[in-house]
Amino acid sequence: MSTDTLTRSATQWPGLVHADGRRWHYLDTAATAQKPQVVIDATANAMGRDYATVHRGVYTRSAEMTLAYEAARRTVAALIGGDESEVVFTRGATEAINLVAQSWGVANLRPGDRVLLSQLEHHSNIVPWQLIRERTGLEIDVCPLTADGRIDLDAAERMLTPAHKLVAFAHVSNVLGSVLDAPRAVALAHGVGAMILLDGCQAVARLPVDVAALGCDFYVFSGHKLYGPTGIGALWAKADILAEMGPWQGGGSMIDRVTFAQTTWAPAPQRFEAGTPAIIEALGLATAVDFVRDAGLDAIHAHETALVAQARAELSRINSVTLFGPEDSAGIVSFALEGVHPHDLGTILDEENVAIRAGHHCAQPLMEYLGVPATARASFGVYSDESDIAALLRGIERTMRIFG
Repeated sequence: MSTDTLTRSATQWPGLVHADGRRWHYLDTAATAQKPQVVIDATANAMGRDYATVHRGVYTRSAEMTLAYEAARRTVAALIGGDESEVVFTRGATEAINLVAQSWGVANLRPGDRVLLSQLEHHSNIVPWQLIRERTGLEIDVCPLTADGRIDLDAAERMLTPAHKLVAFAHVSNVLGSVLDAPRAVALAHGVGAMILLDGCQAVARLPVDVAALGCDFYVFSGHKLYGPTGIGALWAKADILAEMGPWQGGGSMIDRVTFAQTTWAPAPQRFEAGTPAIIEALGLATAVDFVRDAGLDAIHAHETALVAQARAELSRINSVTLFGPEDSAGIVSFALEGVHPHDLGTILDEENVAIRAGHHCAQPLMEYLGVPATARASFGVYSDESDIAALLRGIERTMRIFG
């Protein structure tokens, strides 16, 4: 990874430097990543000097913005090894999963059909399936975890039956950082004739992803965890699956022809992008994708893995700390400090200029499984370094003194 990428200056990473020049020890990248200046500039230019609508105007700037918007789709598709015709822009992974549930799910799931989730799923990969359970009569099964916090694929193999029509798993856990053996998960799902959806929110910014090689049917992720803007994400799905899916929202852009008697739909992916799209956000996301690809995903993963190893080693020396998840977690360390609620720890760490996430991390079933109300979570990004770990440890030491 280049030195420039890791430079935490106000020029490169303005969000990591306070107004008085102090560095902010930001350890909440799994929630949302800070933005490099190139992404901020791209977003500002798209909103300002380059701004125009897309797909409609015949004037020059609109045509240019349309080309840029569709080029952004190609860039996002290339990140995960897909084709631009297979990428639908959404507001984020949550909307992408809801799109699959409300379109593919409602059309294809029947009473008695089953969906397999896992114990570590984010709420956004649980609630959408519960919402359509009432409409379709599907049943939801939950795959347990291994002792070190991975989705137990041996258990999944035993659980899967021909009644399962969909498997929906996180590629990387947002709480434990555990990495799914995605090729095996795909093979298990397809072995019983089920589709498989992978939630790649925590994966695409940390790991090389190739949906063609994986063979999955749906892949979703959010832009803001990928150093891009909020309000933009993507659903990738195999072309033949998208072609069979009906729209889940109606409006402009997603139509072929409208009459009061009948409306016909545009082809995918436009069929799923009703209304004026997130033009500015899409261009910002494309710049973020270029940024991580230039940095190198293998290098990013190695950098974050080294920080995880150091953080876990240091935390394991503190008797009152309980660590969760596997030793080789991807960029994320969740832990509990005995006798201290994670919210209290987070508050004291904030006083020490350290930002962590404290709570259930939109994974309440996982908290119940772990037997804790919440955890503290430190998560790393390309801008993180050893000084962040040192600051975290100082804050924990102060917390322990305060709580005796």
